[in-house]
Amino acid sequence: MGGSKPKPPKVKYVKSPPPKTVKAPTQSFRTQLALTRVANAQQSKMLERGAELDRVNEEFFAGQDIRRLQAQGAESRLTAKVSGQEQRRTAQTVGAQERLSIGARGREERRSIGAKGIEERKGIAATGAQQRLTQGQLLAGQERQIGLTGKETRRTQAQKGRIETGLVQTRGKEERKGIAATGKEQRRTQGQLLAGQERQIGLTGKEQRKTIGKSAQEQRLTDLQQEQFRRYKEERDYQQSRSAYRS
Repeated sequence: MGGSKPKPPKVKYVKSPPPKTVKAPTQSFRTQLALTRVANAQQSKMLERGAELDRVNEEFFAGQDIRRLQAQGAESRLTAKVSGQEQRRTAQTVGAQERLSIGARGREERRSIGAKGIEERKGIAATGAQQRLTQGQLLAGQERQIGLTGKETRRTQAQKGRIETGLVQTRGKEERKGIAATGKEQRRTQGQLLAGQERQIGLTGKEQRKTIGKSAQEQRLTDLQQEQFRRYKEERDYQQSRSAYRS
């Protein structure tokens, strides 16, 4: 609606003093005097009529202002109501999206941890297989070298060869025992490392789930407090509007 119209200026009418007349025993003078009286009466009636019209206009514009203020109040209350509804819808949508994001993030983290554990176990298994293969090749080469050495030694000195063969066999046996013990300790160490990694992955997942649950709980509590404050503010504004309207 447009702005209120300016109030018309108040005009204070002052009756002019009656004109001084000079009596003259002529017909034209009496006629002029009568015309002057008639003109003064007409002028007084016109001034009174103008004042009455000014009062009517002032009352009309005052009524227009009251109706305009009432319409503005109704529009303001409707706008506040629609704004509250939109804010509630927005808060609900944001909460739903945040919960979906937290769930998706948790699923992706669990998948990543699972894939990492699988790859680490494959890497440990491959390392153990390569170490066992290398140790087997080294033992076979050592045994071939020892056999050749014993054969040449037996050719040159039979007695000395027998003694050295016994020593070589004893040394090979001890070396094989040492290699077997080393492999056993390595496998035990790798098994303990894998078990520790699996426990660490389980603890990490558990702590992440606790963190996500706590975050969701805090978010729901925050949303509830915001909703309660919004309802309190909306009720307070409504009561203030009613009080202002009644006053």
